[in-house]
Amino acid sequence: MSESSHYRICPLCEACCGLEVRVNDGRVIGIRGAEDDVFSHGYICPKGYALKDLHEDPDRLRTPLIRRKGVHVEASWDEAYAEIERRLPPVLAAHGRDAVAVAVGNPSAHKMGLLLYFPRLAKALGTKNVYSASTLDQMPKQLSSGLMFGHWLSIAVPDIERSDFLLVLGANPMASNGSLWTVPDFRGKARALRARGGRLVVIDPRRTETAEVADAHHFIRPGSDVFLLAALTQTLFDEGLVRLGRLAPLVEGEEALRASLQPFTPEAVAARCGIEAGVIRGLARELAAAPRGCVYSRIGSCTQEFGTLASWLVDVLNVLTGHLDEPGGAMFPKAAAFASNTAGKPGSGRGIVTARHHSRVSGAPEIFGELPMTCLAEEIETPGPGQVRALISVAGNPVLSSPGGARLARALDGLDFMVSLDIYLNETTRHADVVLPGWSPLWESHYDVAFPQLSYRNHARYSAPVFEAPADHPPEWQTLLRLAAIAKGQGAGVDVLALDDELLADELRKLAGERAPQVMAALAGRQGPERLLDLALRGGPHGDLFGLKPDGLNLDKVAAAPGGIDLGPLQPRLPELLRTPGGKVELAPPMLLADLPRALAALAEPAAEIVIVGRREVRSNNSWMHNLPTLAKGPERCTLLIHPADAAHAGLSAGMKVRITSGSGAAIEAPAELSDAMMPGVVSLPHGWGHDLPGARLAVAALRPGANLNAVLDDRLRDPLSGNAVLSGVAVTLVPA
Repeated sequence: MSESSHYRICPLCEACCGLEVRVNDGRVIGIRGAEDDVFSHGYICPKGYALKDLHEDPDRLRTPLIRRKGVHVEASWDEAYAEIERRLPPVLAAHGRDAVAVAVGNPSAHKMGLLLYFPRLAKALGTKNVYSASTLDQMPKQLSSGLMFGHWLSIAVPDIERSDFLLVLGANPMASNGSLWTVPDFRGKARALRARGGRLVVIDPRRTETAEVADAHHFIRPGSDVFLLAALTQTLFDEGLVRLGRLAPLVEGEEALRASLQPFTPEAVAARCGIEAGVIRGLARELAAAPRGCVYSRIGSCTQEFGTLASWLVDVLNVLTGHLDEPGGAMFPKAAAFASNTAGKPGSGRGIVTARHHSRVSGAPEIFGELPMTCLAEEIETPGPGQVRALISVAGNPVLSSPGGARLARALDGLDFMVSLDIYLNETTRHADVVLPGWSPLWESHYDVAFPQLSYRNHARYSAPVFEAPADHPPEWQTLLRLAAIAKGQGAGVDVLALDDELLADELRKLAGERAPQVMAALAGRQGPERLLDLALRGGPHGDLFGLKPDGLNLDKVAAAPGGIDLGPLQPRLPELLRTPGGKVELAPPMLLADLPRALAALAEPAAEIVIVGRREVRSNNSWMHNLPTLAKGPERCTLLIHPADAAHAGLSAGMKVRITSGSGAAIEAPAELSDAMMPGVVSLPHGWGHDLPGARLAVAALRPGANLNAVLDDRLRDPLSGNAVLSGVAVTLVPA
């Protein structure tokens, strides 16, 4: 068989780089960056090369598994669905819709079929118990953006290609290539920023890879981001540096904000942040003076007790300095498909609604249709009406990725029934009664549903499958539909293609009214995710509107374009983007102002002697990447970074095993790695390790299992506004193991 080359969009992180996959005789023989990709321009990181490992991984599931007498054994698809139909409907019938929970993990965001069809499963179940990785990661940013701009996904991102000052807080885009900011080759873009005379400043408790390429780096005490951001904002008011520019008529709440932040002076917060007051004032002045500047923060700011307040104040700073919605500042992408903030009447809307219901045990409010992931264990454990008795997990591993993993593992063993859709038998899916294998990414087509809404530049790209999937292995979207049919009482034998037609026809009647049959006919010839994608592209802001705009986009046009279609740099979108009831940028949402006194009270509390933070590395963004040889090789990465002075105080030396204990009494052990890149009083352990639990089948990961940071984090600690878990700045004690 001759060698062939295939264009592929990498699904392994938010950078979404274009790849060229070379194939010979049905096997991948090479992967490199796609030079003609309009978005990533040939950039590739180690994860892209690892797609070969993932596709060929002998541990990747190819056959359904059913647990018999505590052991997972291979089964046919018919046997697996029969087991689900035998056991799931009785739970619903006896205990109600809320007795079944659903939990979805990060990989679903990188798979078109999972992201577009998981909502159909959740709707069919009708449960309030919906959980996702968002409450371990990004929910504070989604909540604050929704309150300010009226939509959960109206998230402003740095327009880095035109910026001359970028302040990065609690983020490490050199390792992540952006997070809630899709920006491949951050290094190259940062280098270009500095070459044109711009400045990059990083604030982080670790001198990260991003800090190493910055013009300046300042240590900050973990958990104090809200105090720094409030002080920066207060300085703008105090020194008369507020410049709303063209947004002045669109901004509401400036005076209420000024009054609420008055106590947060640089002098008041300096000791708590570990940053001198003069430095704070200097940063505020530099941001205000920058012709084209921006503040960007991410997971380090989200995963703390005041994550929503911190996320809000980032956008507040960009508004007050005139950098929001301006070239070179923080701008809003305009995605070609699936962007809800391009639909409906422009300039105003209903805004967002929260707390439509609450979790049964802790009373945590619903946010964006979800409850906090850290509430799942208690909802399973606690008897009474509404107790969770069954779980469907999709592409996730919360036993490793969520605080209280050991508790959650025990709770999962107490379920009446559990189904998992996943490519691995991992630390979570090992508890499932039925495991349904997902697809290799190289078997399926790909379009990034979520990430063009967060991209540094507007684009539309599609990649076809590299290999044909086995005929007896249904695609994930059909698996989700079949589960939905079982939940609705239609049975496992349902015609999923007919069901898909029926669901789409219902949606089109609501969207297109009398034109619904014509639209349905125009989409003929495609099924499943590709049909939904064609609909979204054609009806989107750049679409052909089903012939009304002949030069617009459709799936045929995007699929035929080598490397995708460049839709140009980000453009100003206010007021068009706004979906707030008043048609204004809400600077002072009452929910957020009401939480400031809690932050002010915390400002007076003494800081812990030693706190722990996570870290992510380019080779290990998520737990399942530890099973890929290309990413697993090299030095041990699950080490505890500790400043030499802190190590000496605790009697530790390089390479020594450290026992790390939190206030809950939970303890883990990891080797010490001494580094002056750590702020004194702060230690760091990477996320997603702990592959030493029985029953998982991850052979490569098990060779160097590492320690699970989340095992020492308290699952009761949450940002009360968003429900996001507190993963940063937790007090620990260190002793030699």
